[in-house]
Amino acid sequence: MRITCPICGERDRREFYYQGDAVALRRPEVDDTPEEWDAYLHLRDNPAGVTRDLWYHETGCGAWLVVTRNTVTHEVLGSVLARDAAGGAA
Repeated sequence: MRITCPICGERDRREFYYQGDAVALRRPEVDDTPEEWDAYLHLRDNPAGVTRDLWYHETGCGAWLVVTRNTVTHEVLGSVLARDAAGGAA
């Protein structure tokens, strides 16, 4: 699988460290309810198909990316810097 880093260009996925669903970009506020924090920390979907995942470019530039990919076909559909995705619906 190849991932395109917006900074370094296309790279082998072994340069990146997978961090899971990009839900981490939708962190609850400090004063949100315990139920909202519990859901954020412990409840995760594991869908088959198109997902948005958080990846760290470990052996490259050190950037955090949101990668849109298909978990069934392993096709990478796109990637953006996490700082740019955080402002939108990640």
